Amino acid sequence: MLPYHTLQEAQVALGRELSLAETLWFKYSANKSDFVLHCHNTLFLCLFYSIFSIPLVLIELSGYEKLNKHKIQPRVKRSFTEMFKCYKDVMQTFVIAVSPLQIISYPTIKWIGIRTDLSLPSVWEFFWQILVYFVIEDFSHYWMHRMLHCKWAYEKIHKVHHEYTTPIGLSAPYAHWAEIIILGIPSFLGPALVPGHITIYWLWFILRQLEAVENHSGYDFPWSPTKYIPFYGGPAYHDYHHYVGGKSQSNFALVFTYCDYIYRTHKVTFVILND
Repeated sequence: MLPYHTLQEAQVALGRELSLAETLWFKYSANKSDFVLHCHNTLFLCLFYSIFSIPLVLIELSGYEKLNKHKIQPRVKRSFTEMFKCYKDVMQTFVIAVSPLQIISYPTIKWIGIRTDLSLPSVWEFFWQILVYFVIEDFSHYWMHRMLHCKWAYEKIHKVHHEYTTPIGLSAPYAHWAEIIILGIPSFLGPALVPGHITIYWLWFILRQLEAVENHSGYDFPWSPTKYIPFYGGPAYHDYHHYVGGKSQSNFALVFTYCDYIYRTHKVTFVILND
């Protein structure tokens, strides 16, 4: 919680006028505890998971040829009932796994130094910290994901996520509760090693959600901005991993593909399903 009761008090303490962004941040966060601000993360995960998935659901249900020609596995069609069941299962997992994890992690977040003060980060600070978070998670997630493809871990945990051999955006967080916790570790590792403002922390998890939904979308749109990101895997790359399923020992990358190249687990994306 901010140690100021009024805008004037904050300006006097800082010795300057507040920017528009700082003023808005003050009005929003001044009466909220750090714990409440931290718990926003669960709300954002649920909200943006839902928002990012809606266009993909509508495309799938519309059958619009100009859009569906970009579907990676066009022979598989999902009904509204199937997609709603996936959504319901994911939201249930958020309640039983993600929410408790967020609450339990609060003391750690305070200890590592995620701040909530009025000194908001610059655009450059947002950019480089988010980039560092992606790189850190990408490397650690690669090994966690690869571990989940060991026989025992796959059969007991990771197999749930691979029930979708033809992934859809809604299935991005569809997984065993234990996998949510295991793969949550790499997500927290970046902020733990390079702590910043809580707004960066929020944006990081929102972007991760967006990336996960896109990678599981089942559509390889040529106009996607991610097409222009170096070493970005993308939906077709990850779709192959799901298509092979339990036998897959390749394409473990979360975002960037460099680990797959370095450790020789890279496979070219497939095209046979578009025949």
